Amino acid sequence: MSLFKLPSGVWDVLPDECYNLNIIKDKLKTKFIKCGCDFIETPGIEYYDNFTLVKSAIPQEKMFKLTDSDGRLLVLRPDITLSVARIAATKLKTTENKLCYFSNIYEANAAGVNSREIAQAGVEFLGTKSDFSDAEIIALAIESLLALGLKDFIIDIGQIEFFKGLLSGSGLNEEQIEKIRAFINKKDLINVEILLKEYGANSKLLESIMALPTLFGGEEVLKKAAAFTENKKALSALENIKNVYKLLAEFGYEKYIAIDLGTIKSLSYYTGIVFTGLSGSFGASILTGGRYDNLTAEFGKNIPSVGFAIGLKRVLIALERENKLTKKTEEIILVAAEKGMEKDAYLYAEKMRKSGKITELFTGDIKNAESYAKQKDISVVKLFKKGGEND
Repeated sequence: MSLFKLPSGVWDVLPDECYNLNIIKDKLKTKFIKCGCDFIETPGIEYYDNFTLVKSAIPQEKMFKLTDSDGRLLVLRPDITLSVARIAATKLKTTENKLCYFSNIYEANAAGVNSREIAQAGVEFLGTKSDFSDAEIIALAIESLLALGLKDFIIDIGQIEFFKGLLSGSGLNEEQIEKIRAFINKKDLINVEILLKEYGANSKLLESIMALPTLFGGEEVLKKAAAFTENKKALSALENIKNVYKLLAEFGYEKYIAIDLGTIKSLSYYTGIVFTGLSGSFGASILTGGRYDNLTAEFGKNIPSVGFAIGLKRVLIALERENKLTKKTEEIILVAAEKGMEKDAYLYAEKMRKSGKITELFTGDIKNAESYAKQKDISVVKLFKKGGEND
C-alpha cells in the first residue's frame, strides 16, 4: 500500500480551497443566524441501531461500521437529519425550533466518482406544518445559494403525496412501489413501463405514472397533473405545491423555481414537498431537501419538520466553474529577524496583529525572506537586523 495515496472517494482540501470553503461557511452562517436559526453539532460516531431500527432506515451497506469496547456496533454518521430528529425528540425543551449545522456525513459504498466523506451545511425547521413554512424553507435555500454568489441554478419542487395518491388502491406492495419510485426519480421510463406491466397495472395507472417525468415546468403543470387523478391525497398535494409556488413567486423567486412531479425521493423518509437545487455549472444537485413529518416520531415525539442540506464541495466546484472563487486580498506582513533580534521581531508582529494586521513570522535564514514573500505573494516585508536600519 502506498503511503502517498488516499482511499477512493476522499480528498485533501488544500489552502486555497480551505480559504474559499471558510468564506462559504461564513456567508451561510450569517444567513442562517439572521433567519433565527440556532447551530447544533451531532457526534460523528453513533449507535448502529439509531439508523437501522427506524422506518427510514439507512441501508447497512452504506454505513461505515465499527465496534465499541463493549461489543456494540457503532457507525460513522451516515445522515445528519436523523441525528437532528433524535435531538429534537429527546433533548429540546420546545417542539418548535429552527436548527442549522455544518457537518460531514459518511457513505461506505460511494467509492469512485462519488464522495465517501461529504461536507454539508443544512437547516431544519421543526414544529411547523403549513404551506408558508414550506415556502419559507425553500426561500431560505434560494437566498443561501444567492448569498454564495451562484446565479445559474434552479430549485425543482415535487410532492411525495401526489405519487402516493396516484398509487392508492393499486394493490402494489411497498417493495414494488419503491422500485417504481427509484426508476421514475432516474427518469428511466423504459423500466417504469416494464415494471408496471409486470405488476399488472391498468391503463389509467400506467398513463398517469408514465406521465410523471414529463410534468415539469411552471404552474401550468399542476392543471395537467390534476387531470390524471381524482384521489383526494394527490389533489391535496397539488394544492400544496400551488400555494407554495404562489408564495415563492410573491417573494420574488419565480425565476429560480420549477415544478417537477417526477422528483420522487424516499417514500419512507419524506412525507410532503421535496425539492432539489440544480446548478448549470455543476451539472448535478448541489442542494436537497423536503418535508419529513414522521421522522422524529421514530425517537418518541411527533414533530412536523422540513429542511435542506447543501453540499459544500459541490458548491465550491460550481463557484470555481463560474469564476467566482475569492482570492486572498488581505495585506500580509512578513516579519524576519537575524539571530539575536527575535524578541524585537516577535513584539512587532504582536503589535501588528493587535492592530488587525495579518502578520507572519519568518523563522528561516533572513536572506531568504524576500524570496519566501514572493512565493506567498506577500508585498510587505519587515526585516530586523543587528546594528543596522530595519526595513
